[in-house]
Amino acid sequence: MSRMALDTAAQPLAAWRLGRRGRFVVLGLMVVLAFLASIRLGAVSVTGADIAGALLSPLGITLPGADAGTVEVLKIIRLPRAVLALFVGAGLAVAGAALQGLFRNPLADPGLIGVSSGSGLAAALVIILGASFTFLLPPPIRPVVLPLAAFVGGCIATVLVFLLGTRRGASSVALILLAGVAVGAICQTGIGLLTYISTDNQLRTFAFWSMGSLAGGNWAGMAPALFLIAVGVAVLARQASALNAFLLGEAEAWHVGIDVTRLKHVTIIMSALVVGACVAVSGGIGFVGLVVPHLVRMMFGPDHRTLIPASGLMGAALLSLADIIARLAVIPAELPIGIVTTLVGGPFFIWLLLGQRRKMF
Repeated sequence: MSRMALDTAAQPLAAWRLGRRGRFVVLGLMVVLAFLASIRLGAVSVTGADIAGALLSPLGITLPGADAGTVEVLKIIRLPRAVLALFVGAGLAVAGAALQGLFRNPLADPGLIGVSSGSGLAAALVIILGASFTFLLPPPIRPVVLPLAAFVGGCIATVLVFLLGTRRGASSVALILLAGVAVGAICQTGIGLLTYISTDNQLRTFAFWSMGSLAGGNWAGMAPALFLIAVGVAVLARQASALNAFLLGEAEAWHVGIDVTRLKHVTIIMSALVVGACVAVSGGIGFVGLVVPHLVRMMFGPDHRTLIPASGLMGAALLSLADIIARLAVIPAELPIGIVTTLVGGPFFIWLLLGQRRKMF
């Protein structure tokens, strides 16, 4: 899509009167409030003293008014889950914003480079066929087989897409897009075949994984993923100025001194790294990478120097709120968080399409 189409698709809201700094302050407050609400709300009631005790306990500070048992529950279950929601939401949103800039298409999302479908195929292989070999592994390693396989599968699919879209060292955005569609279709076919031969229990397990959940968040298991997400987001943020120039076209970006080939390589590799790490610890969570950059463009405009960090903040806040809804909607059970994000993102996306239709006709 052209630069004009991208700008037309996402002009800042005229009603948003705060300056840029004020908007970032609002987003920052949203993240803090969503994080505290994620710790506070749940099936077990907690007090403000309990939350403060859980947050201060790593510093060796014990509050007299905090219940020791509740503090342990917060430290072991809710606090890592709340942190995981922030990182996954920020990672998916930043990857989506960067890929939309690279493809110059506001409809692009991380699934276009094959990482989501590759992760899904690898997860299906482990869930459905993994029983034949996982019992041979040492017990401490078995819990990490699924997230590790999902991460590696996403990376392999992305590398394949990248190789198909590159010739003699030069890569084409259009070819990468088409290769992503083809690899995604092949992976989905593989997933379909595996689900066909799966048992009812295996099918149910894979269905829940593919709809996403943050319930498995624990400090030891998610630490490597959080590190990869943080590194990937930081590197993508450094590409903001280059992505701004790339919106004008590849030739124009070359003329202003942008190494277009390097930009493509870094953006795709880092996006795959971030999304692969997110999928490994949370399963499939849709619409965050697609919808959040649209919301941010309506507030800030298409400048990637503000779009990328603001997308990270909004993605973190919105996924935290979605996780709260998933936990509270059907207590004592829990909705898959992917259902919540799709229920919100689907109608919003339709609203965007209706707005575009009015402009086009």
